[in-house]
Amino acid sequence: MVDSGLHNGWLGWLSLLGGLGTEWALVCALALGLALLLDWRFGEPPLPLHPVVWMGRYLGWAGRRVAPLTTADPPPHVQKRRSFWLGALAWCVGAGGAGALAWWLQSHLQQGPWWLAAPVLAVLLKPLLAWRMLRDEVMAVERALARSLPEGREQLARLVSRDVSQLTPSEVRESAIESLAENLNDSVVAPVFWFVLLGLPGAAIYRFANTADAMWGYPGSRGARYWQWAGKWAARADDVLSWLPARITALLLAALHGGLPARLLAQEARKTPSPNSGWPMAAMALALGVRLAKPGVYTLHPDGHEPGPLDTHRAAGYAKKVVLALVPTAVAALFFIAIAGG
Repeated sequence: MVDSGLHNGWLGWLSLLGGLGTEWALVCALALGLALLLDWRFGEPPLPLHPVVWMGRYLGWAGRRVAPLTTADPPPHVQKRRSFWLGALAWCVGAGGAGALAWWLQSHLQQGPWWLAAPVLAVLLKPLLAWRMLRDEVMAVERALARSLPEGREQLARLVSRDVSQLTPSEVRESAIESLAENLNDSVVAPVFWFVLLGLPGAAIYRFANTADAMWGYPGSRGARYWQWAGKWAARADDVLSWLPARITALLLAALHGGLPARLLAQEARKTPSPNSGWPMAAMALALGVRLAKPGVYTLHPDGHEPGPLDTHRAAGYAKKVVLALVPTAVAALFFIAIAGG
């Protein structure tokens, strides 16, 4: 299976990396479906067993060693080269460790029967996906906002890193819908994309990269530490790994809406500082017909109306359709790669 894949160019190389053949493609397809069912039924595993929590603990430990304090002597700008390379090294060690462990687990599953490998792979893949938690957190913002604006702001603070203290009810909803669209890519589409291409190691490395960007990828100071250079590698790595999945997310949202003007979608997507997050957010704004903005930074679809409670529910509905459409799309890709590389 692996030897024949070597003679088929880049598809053969993907087949080699993912350990794919038609039988293993079936295992991965079943595992993906089961993982999403586990996610919908049970949500997140306990924190002590959650691999993303382990990644966060490592990143927290390493971050205290690579990012200088804002009061550091010498000043942070003098340490930028040292901080950059320490951050890059710590990222590579963490990503390599996550990928190696996932590869070791997957390689053992490939030696077993498919009926055992599929459910075990699903259990291992599930923590790298987080659709139910994302949906629940966004809808919790809407429920809190229905009670009072302060409660809505407090609930939103669990989702976003921006200052929420001065947001209006409309801006709270905008932020929640933006977070839903952006994290639909980060928490579902992108991990599935890399799982299809590289198996469990691909999903694990992506999830590490995304977690590292969330914790380190700041253009200045945060938490009394200076991240401009220490987190630059993590931010760029996430940009690279999320580039194509973010656009796939936007295309799925557009297709499920019945189509969106491609030029307008690209124009709106480029308004955000991030090269990726603007794509799913712009697609969601256009599909809903609402304005989504981050005060003082960008405004997507400025001609749209202010989002109301119904729009939050509609956004969750669109996101759910993307998750459902992702399954047959991913399964088709798995078998295409397996057959072309076989």
